[in-house]
Amino acid sequence: MEPAVWNNKDASSSKTLVDARDHPLDQLTPAEISRASAAVRRHAAAAGVTGALRFNTIMLQEPPKAELLAYQQRRGPRPERRALVWVLNPPCGDFYEAVVALPEGVAAAAAAAADVVRAWTKVEGVQPTTTPDDCSLAEHIIMADPRIRQLLAERYGITDPDLVVFDPWSLHGTPEQYKGRRLMQGYLYVRTCKEDNEYAHPLDLCPLVDLNLGKVIHVDMYDAPAVMPPTLVNYHRDLAKATTGQEWRADMRPINITQPQGPSFSIEGNLISWQKWHIRVGFNAREGLVLHQVGWQDGGRLRPVLHRASLSEMTVPYGDPNYPYIRKCAMDCGDYGMGLTANSLALGCDCLGHIKYFDGVVSNAQGEALVIPKAVCVHEEDAGMLWKHTDTRLGHVEVRRNRRLVLSQVSTFANYEYGMFWYFYLDGTIQLEMKLTGILSTSVSDLTAKDLPFGITVAPGVVASNHQHLFCVRIDPAVDDADGGKGLVVAEVNAEPLPFGPDNPHGNAFRVTETPLLSVHSAMRMAKPEAGRAWKIKNPAVINPITGQPVSFKLIPQTNCPMLMQPDSLVGKRAFFAQKHLFVTPHVDGQLYAAGDHVVQSEDCLGLKQWTKEDKSLLGADPVLWYSFGVTHLPRLEDFPVMPVETVGFMMKPYGFFTWNPTLDVPPERNEASREELTPAARSGAAGMRARL
Repeated sequence: MEPAVWNNKDASSSKTLVDARDHPLDQLTPAEISRASAAVRRHAAAAGVTGALRFNTIMLQEPPKAELLAYQQRRGPRPERRALVWVLNPPCGDFYEAVVALPEGVAAAAAAAADVVRAWTKVEGVQPTTTPDDCSLAEHIIMADPRIRQLLAERYGITDPDLVVFDPWSLHGTPEQYKGRRLMQGYLYVRTCKEDNEYAHPLDLCPLVDLNLGKVIHVDMYDAPAVMPPTLVNYHRDLAKATTGQEWRADMRPINITQPQGPSFSIEGNLISWQKWHIRVGFNAREGLVLHQVGWQDGGRLRPVLHRASLSEMTVPYGDPNYPYIRKCAMDCGDYGMGLTANSLALGCDCLGHIKYFDGVVSNAQGEALVIPKAVCVHEEDAGMLWKHTDTRLGHVEVRRNRRLVLSQVSTFANYEYGMFWYFYLDGTIQLEMKLTGILSTSVSDLTAKDLPFGITVAPGVVASNHQHLFCVRIDPAVDDADGGKGLVVAEVNAEPLPFGPDNPHGNAFRVTETPLLSVHSAMRMAKPEAGRAWKIKNPAVINPITGQPVSFKLIPQTNCPMLMQPDSLVGKRAFFAQKHLFVTPHVDGQLYAAGDHVVQSEDCLGLKQWTKEDKSLLGADPVLWYSFGVTHLPRLEDFPVMPVETVGFMMKPYGFFTWNPTLDVPPERNEASREELTPAARSGAAGMRARL
């Protein structure tokens, strides 16, 4: 049977990500965000909602998958453009979710009559994202609070509030007396000057803020005030020398990356084409960078690989059992939003080479659009050797250089940065690499403390606690299936040694077993590196003519770790997605976030835990994979005052998707810009040779 083909004629224009609405998956434009917030205001007033509205999130509600595929294949109309709006009514403590229809091609003057609120729901028992505006509000409330100022003066002699820095955190574990209220907690630090690293000077004050009431309702502190850590440990370019006692390194010569003929990729609207890959770029407030409709151009056919892929959720639980640090557990995607916290990337610093940027569009508390310039970076880079062989009999060498397309985004969550790097390779490999950097979240201790059970002293009186970074990626595959993946089967692959016996008389044999995962419960799996465990996503409807087996892609774990918190702990309940490395569920529109739509102050998982209660069949169910991976971070002195990047991720490789190495058509080349660095003697000899010639 021939591989499935996606229609790739629905070309986008050359507009930027901000301006384009050429495809149903393009993010909302600034004008659409304004229209959505205006429609919600009108509807709320008509529904009798009194008091000021505080907008939380406005983003595209993606079309149902079936509608999108029908449109893509010319079998159905263009899906209706819709905005998903989360909005708060702080005076009443109410939270509403709205879906707004935004007809296309409507003049601004006619939008009020055309835009329709399709759904309006009062959502009970949950809290939406704590946005950057919420974090700023919490900081303002705390720094204006008379009791906080009094405690700073009495316990630390601090009378200048401008020196105090507040790190806002969502609340992990709401005290019983405060349940149902919209809260944030904060950890306080001090700077000795504007550029000083505040994490070298933690304080023992942890205020609790009610955002709706606009006041501090509780303050946690040590029984006796700790001594403020005095040591200056800085990374800022103007202060680093005082920390290291050294000048800048003198031997850092420039490495310039140039492409005189321009990049090998082309971009039309939000559709990227590069070396047979086609990727549609999306962006939203919750997940940040989203990959849509990833396919491989095979001659005149565009073969589907992924329908959608994104970072669905993550959790950063801390391992200190002491109060108030038991409340320290970030679920950054749901708590703060990967898109809302995205950086504007800098040319020549964050991204090297010939760069194409996409802007991101999010919203603020007033329902206005905010454009994040250069939120997503696209470039290609050398990736070392692709393949090589020396035929010693002929004295002939064939070698090819590898390269990869990079789509990247970096988000800042108070102290930490997370870089999301999607790589696409010439041989059909897809890789996600999360890059962890930023600054350790610290707490104060005795200045002489050395041997700590749950962390490490990184400076006198400064403690960095042990913690984990656990990520969950949602993968909606479409391996050679133009219908979006309905017929796909997920199977587990293990390598197993054979015992001595008639089939293995010399003890050297091992075999590969492949087990189809045919139900939700059987597909809840852990990685097993000693068995080379991986998971194949197969399309039984498309058979490879060489192997006689279904074409497939293989999800291959890389460095990974289990969640170390107890399954029945609050972390274990909320971050249920991290209790296994793999889940597979039937596709359901709207099931996008592993821990649920709303995780702030949650007490259980409202996502995968609910969706996997029933042992549903996965046959013909359009399976969606949820892959969790992470790293256990045991801080070290070398991670302070700023942490060198640590990486973690996974790969997806074609497995019988092609009939041979798909890079045989990569042409041989010699990089003419490369130069050999000769020793002084060799340089002298070469100069003499040139003189004689």
